[in-house]
Amino acid sequence: MKKYLYMLAAGVLAVSMLSGCSADNSKNNEQVVEETTKTASETGDVTFTDALGHSVTVNNPKTTIACMGSFAETWLLAGGELAGVTDDAYDENRTDIPDGISSVGTLNSPSAETIISMNPDFVILSANTKEHVELYDTLNSAGINTAYFSVNTFEDYLDMLNILTTITGREDLYEKNGIEVQNKINEVIESTKGKESPKVLYIRAFSTGAKAKDSTSMTGKMLADLGATNIADLQPSLLEDLSMEEIIKQDPDFIFVTTMGSSEEAAIEYLKTEVESNPAWNELSAVKNGRYIVLDKALFHYKPNARWGESYEILADYLYGEE
Repeated sequence: MKKYLYMLAAGVLAVSMLSGCSADNSKNNEQVVEETTKTASETGDVTFTDALGHSVTVNNPKTTIACMGSFAETWLLAGGELAGVTDDAYDENRTDIPDGISSVGTLNSPSAETIISMNPDFVILSANTKEHVELYDTLNSAGINTAYFSVNTFEDYLDMLNILTTITGREDLYEKNGIEVQNKINEVIESTKGKESPKVLYIRAFSTGAKAKDSTSMTGKMLADLGATNIADLQPSLLEDLSMEEIIKQDPDFIFVTTMGSSEEAAIEYLKTEVESNPAWNELSAVKNGRYIVLDKALFHYKPNARWGESYEILADYLYGEE
């Protein structure tokens, strides 16, 4: 039986109704599950500390609402059932949402009134979305059981899946949708060891702007894991100003782009008008060598979840496939 992972925020030991002990981990504000040797079906209650430091106890929830598309998918991957989702769960087209699932609003504007009217026994929210955080007092006062998660890397996803499969008692799905994905990622990373580190520029574009992103971003973390050198790590000023002068100086081997917002076309048009129109753009090594790449939004902007291994494989093929 798997040994459930857990973490502590600010070095404080969480006290659970379940038997458990603590382990050292350097991450802050991360969801944690108490160590136990029983499945959820055997213990009933599952207690953990969420990403905002709240102690949460869940007991076999029957009416669950997920206020983010990727979290809705993770709950389904953990073997759970959904009663409500935000509209992005449909818009992202990331998973088959069963018929009869209610909308509780949008990602950035979930309706507290709708959520409360459904009388859920478990609501999953994002610790990184201020509108979700602002719902806590209202939902808590109404007796609604909430849990906040923060997912930016595969490790974060694995932690969340660990907690959710503990709740559902589906250790098999933790293995299938978590550990097997982790093994695939490790194999891809291992295959890149000893290879020359390519220099990359990673840009996130939207209809009115574009920003370089460093290795703390989701895709940036994957690139770093694969041995790439991100020029935004070398020159942090690029995070604020996508300076062509600095890009020319660094001359990246690859330029990767992800788009955000409802219109990928508008984001790409912004880059063409405001960035690529500079005559120096076509002199960059990445552009001249055909290594200016727009990445699949589903795998590199939205959380890939069980497809995270596929995301690593695609990046590794771009970075090293020609060798």
